[in-house]
Amino acid sequence: MRAQLPAALIALSLLGSAPLLAQDQRDRPAVKAVAASSDITLDGRFDEAAWLTATPATDFVQYDPSNGAPATQRTEVRFVYAADALYVAARMYDTEGARGVMTQLARRDGQSDGDNILFVLDTYHDHSGRALLQINPSGVKFDAGQASPAADPSWDPVWQAATSIDSLGWTAELRIPFSQLRFPRNEVQTWGMQIWRFTQRLNETSMWAHWTKTDPGGPPQFGHLEDLHVPGRQLGVELMPYAVGASEPPRLTGSPDDDRERRYGWRFGGDVKALISSSLTLDATINPDFGQVEVDPAVVNLSAFETFFPEKRPFFVANSGLFNFGSFNCFFCSNVSNLSLFYSRRIGRQPQGFLSDFGDRVERPDNATILGAAKLTGRTGSGYQLGVLNAVTAAERATADDIDGNRYSQEVEPLTNYFVARAKRTTNNGNLTVGAMGTSVIRRFGSDNPTLEQTIPHHAEAAGMDWDVSWANRAYNFMGSVALSQVSGDTATIAALQRSSARYYHRPDRGDRSGGFLTDEYDPTLTSMRGLGFYSRVARQSGDWVWEAAVNGRTPGFEVNDIAFLQRTDYTWMNTNIQRQFTRPTSWYRDASVLAGIQQQVNFDGDVTDRQWRVSANAQFLNFWNAGGFFIKKNTTDSDNLTRGGPVVRDYGWWFASANVNTDSRRRVVVGFTPEYGRGIEGSRTANLRFNATFKPAPNLLISVSPSWNYDESRAQFVRRFVDPTATDFFGQRVVFSDISTTNVSLETRLAATFTPTLSLELFAQPFIASGDYSGFKEFVRPRGLTKRQFDAAQIQPVTNEDGQVVSYSLDPDRDALTQNFTFDNPDFNVRSLRGNAVLRWEYRPGSTLFLVWQQERAGGAGVGNFDLDRDTNRLFDARPESTFMVKLSYWLGR
Repeated sequence: MRAQLPAALIALSLLGSAPLLAQDQRDRPAVKAVAASSDITLDGRFDEAAWLTATPATDFVQYDPSNGAPATQRTEVRFVYAADALYVAARMYDTEGARGVMTQLARRDGQSDGDNILFVLDTYHDHSGRALLQINPSGVKFDAGQASPAADPSWDPVWQAATSIDSLGWTAELRIPFSQLRFPRNEVQTWGMQIWRFTQRLNETSMWAHWTKTDPGGPPQFGHLEDLHVPGRQLGVELMPYAVGASEPPRLTGSPDDDRERRYGWRFGGDVKALISSSLTLDATINPDFGQVEVDPAVVNLSAFETFFPEKRPFFVANSGLFNFGSFNCFFCSNVSNLSLFYSRRIGRQPQGFLSDFGDRVERPDNATILGAAKLTGRTGSGYQLGVLNAVTAAERATADDIDGNRYSQEVEPLTNYFVARAKRTTNNGNLTVGAMGTSVIRRFGSDNPTLEQTIPHHAEAAGMDWDVSWANRAYNFMGSVALSQVSGDTATIAALQRSSARYYHRPDRGDRSGGFLTDEYDPTLTSMRGLGFYSRVARQSGDWVWEAAVNGRTPGFEVNDIAFLQRTDYTWMNTNIQRQFTRPTSWYRDASVLAGIQQQVNFDGDVTDRQWRVSANAQFLNFWNAGGFFIKKNTTDSDNLTRGGPVVRDYGWWFASANVNTDSRRRVVVGFTPEYGRGIEGSRTANLRFNATFKPAPNLLISVSPSWNYDESRAQFVRRFVDPTATDFFGQRVVFSDISTTNVSLETRLAATFTPTLSLELFAQPFIASGDYSGFKEFVRPRGLTKRQFDAAQIQPVTNEDGQVVSYSLDPDRDALTQNFTFDNPDFNVRSLRGNAVLRWEYRPGSTLFLVWQQERAGGAGVGNFDLDRDTNRLFDARPESTFMVKLSYWLGR
């Protein structure tokens, strides 16, 4: 039987046509901005005449610890506008005066303890986008972008602030240039606004426009900044050219150490920001450099799926919230990914091709060079939010020595154009958002490596729409998304996509398939493939009791990995969660929650591939410690990917439990501890310990260490799959599994030293050691079964080298010398790496920054499976380091 799109999708979609009634009619606070009657000097003293005419925003209410009670510390905030900027004066009274003010120096947008005040502006007043500006008593800035739903800390507008600590508490005076914000063309405007104040010694968070902990909150419940006169905006251009000097190791493999020479050079590029209308901004970058970005942590991935790493590059992180598609809010979703159409790390990715001929001393580029990229973001006069991105990456070549020692090169990544367009509109007081998105990838191949065209799609497209509807004072919500994808290329490319781990079209026991528009049968002659993805969720999201019910699915042919992140298709997944929130403090906790949920996943053949239930609980205690626990149990179900292209087998169930404890984050030493343990019916087990400690020895110094230990045992680790005509009970396939025990040890260390709000030094280091020991090679007896049989000594023989090390195995499954034997490499592994970088950042003038960067990596490994911490640590530090030194200087030209 074939799984059908659930009827619930049709029923839920009808909710979108229901009247959107019962909007939030509660009065929201308002404050008026007044015209500047005199010049204002930023010094935190408020002694200019202009401030005397402004009525302050007052009457703050606690969010924590006593939600709804008046704030214990008085706050007054005044607003004045001039021709080019909005000025803010905030007086944070403290009943203990200067002694009660707590502060810490940190890098801009970095982690900072102590008191602070945060302004959140909904400049379009459409209850959607927001801009965040925060300052602490030491003058440390935090700002985050205007795209929803998530804040974007890469947004670094050029604004000024001055702070002062005195006998009454502390003050902050801000100047926010209108050129750094986006808003409508109206001369007189009303903005949505929320103001948050945090007082660390009391652990008190107070807010100007109050909502309870069981309310959805957000821009629809903001207060109002009124009577703001904004002059007609002049179009402007901001330039940020940069120069990078670097010393890098060669990108060679297979070369002797004495043949390695460092490379030195300069790179030039720049960023341009142009305001092309009152609310549309064009951002462009030429030859961007991301050397100041922290390196990715080391991992060992034994699954068939790619590891996800978050985007860290500033150009792509900026305004990234606008390009979110199909994002959903889920209490706990363990086995499904959201419907994503854009993953910016595909741009400038590692080259995907290989040299068609054998080569020695291969030199490959680490990433495709981004020749240029541009983004158009903002809003139209009719209220549509727009985001358009285009990027071009260069054709990349690898060089090597041929068999005669002659140097040659071939293309390993073609010239590629990436395009993304996003539009959405929020109406009905923020209760209805409808959007659409389209993506395109087009590649142009060279002529010297014909195998590259058989490896990578020639072009790929996707298009979709999403929606978000709320009603009854936003207590209820219905959201969803649907997208169609198409990928085209050489027949070999499309055949490889059909066989990939995302879908396994060639699985021998798949049901009857069709060759229609959404093709889902294995056909190696195809030159294109199409698929459909969908997601839908209905929920109650406010009150003491909250719940959700969701369905999420991908048809087998859905493929967006050229410009998005996709692990698997061929499923329909359903889940339900219910949660009880306890927000009123008692004699032993401040707030708590308990959650229970179930989920199930079915493929398009009707096989139940996942069925789980779970419970969890979390609480914050009176001493501001936090603790929680989680338990999940999975039933024995079918698995259509365990054999990685072989037939469906049964996968034993398991249970997993975890706990976490975190101490009061205000203290000079903050500790967190997370133990985890799980067992499988077949005898597998997992044990993990994670610990993190943060030390604050001085107001400008932060040190954190995060050691972790992971141990796993599995009874069904995939090893290899062979075509074997004698395996008649398994569709002519011989799928080898094994027992495996893996051990991973990691230690992430960070140090942040801040000398002034504009000068900081950050260090990151991660030693990582992992080993995997394979034993007890085996196979499933039959498809759709649980039973396995282990190969005996007569069936499998280790092959050793002259040193007695096992390098491979010879498998004779039927013990018949006349039939084919199979050989596979010894899968045991030992991986060691040490990654780190140091970044000195100096904002030597507003908007202009100097980076001094050092990066180093040591790596090694061996074909042994035992874990020996002393041996591996010594060999790790004995490994030859690969170091890169870089100087990056940017200069902001704007107004």
